[in-house]
Amino acid sequence: MKANDIQPAKRLATVNEYYFSRKGKEVARLNAEGKNIISLAIGSPDLPPSPETIETLCNEARKADAHGYQPTAGILPLKQAMADFYHRWFNVSLDAQTEIQPLIGSKEGILHTTLAFVNPGEKVLVPNPGYPTYTSLSRLLGCEVVNYNLRPENNWQPDFEELENMNLEGVKLLWSNYPNMPTGAPARRETYEKLVDFARRHGIVVVNDNPYSFILGKEHLSILQIPGAKDCCIEFNSMSKSHNMPGWRVGLLATNATFVSWILKVKSNIDSGTFRPLQLAAARAYANSDEWHEEFNVQTYARRRDLAGQIMDALQCKWNPDQVGMFLWGRIPERYTHAEELTERVLHEARVFITPGFIFGSNGERYLRISLCANEEKLAEALNRIKESGI
Repeated sequence: MKANDIQPAKRLATVNEYYFSRKGKEVARLNAEGKNIISLAIGSPDLPPSPETIETLCNEARKADAHGYQPTAGILPLKQAMADFYHRWFNVSLDAQTEIQPLIGSKEGILHTTLAFVNPGEKVLVPNPGYPTYTSLSRLLGCEVVNYNLRPENNWQPDFEELENMNLEGVKLLWSNYPNMPTGAPARRETYEKLVDFARRHGIVVVNDNPYSFILGKEHLSILQIPGAKDCCIEFNSMSKSHNMPGWRVGLLATNATFVSWILKVKSNIDSGTFRPLQLAAARAYANSDEWHEEFNVQTYARRRDLAGQIMDALQCKWNPDQVGMFLWGRIPERYTHAEELTERVLHEARVFITPGFIFGSNGERYLRISLCANEEKLAEALNRIKESGI
């Protein structure tokens, strides 16, 4: 028997290789050819965590008894720090023992939550445009993906009249993400109130993915601030964006104790607990000062956003200055057939990698996204390259 006689699982036919994985290979080849591509594509913060966070990790890792297996549920110091963080910034009270589950990032949370709530063949509501993993993981798990529209004329908020008129039979989860990625639409209390009401009336669990509330945002909103939300909603949060810790893989989900127990039943059969020194360092990071967040989450990204706006203007893209979060979202000029026509020109003529909006859904086909995860020098150089290319 030869390797090509083996066939993959049928579920692989439902997804493609992740866009950034596939495109990253091309960018690596161009760099190997000496092209020196500036990447403004992926939202991976380029700044370090706070010094206290790194110091805690190093000190704890030196301890001889720190290297054993850890509980899948997470250690109490981390869970208590997460609960304190939610109380401090969102004024949401959570029981650290029963209403919080640490995660190895939001992707893991999407997998475990879907396994805990959705049977094969049942439906999940996914925003269009939205984070591609909501769709790909749902399909890999045999769920039926039903898109609901986010449109610019509605400020990229859900159209609740349209949602009410959809066939909701068999729908188990609705994925929500505010501040929105990729559009930068801010979170709104009114939207959260409507989502909670929708969930309660239809017996659907709303999962709100909330990793961007600190990036350029002065108002920190959580769906769990809405009365009754904990009974029918789950909120994800992540340290990747707000604490400059994308490679550390620390996030959380917060909800009622019953939902946490169901998700833990899945998680405990898939992975083991996170390295204890990393958990303790993450707990320390949650205590970062208000000034730290202002400097890194607001001031730094505000300066970068100004340069990204100039790049949008140079490409003659239209963009909304009210956007928040780690990206800038702009509509391409009418002379281009689709966004990738423009982003490919920018890649090969200006040597700048930016993201075409089609990867987030059909409602993003005439948009592109610029990441703010590059320093001001690189953003300025990208702007100069685009201007000089004559695109």
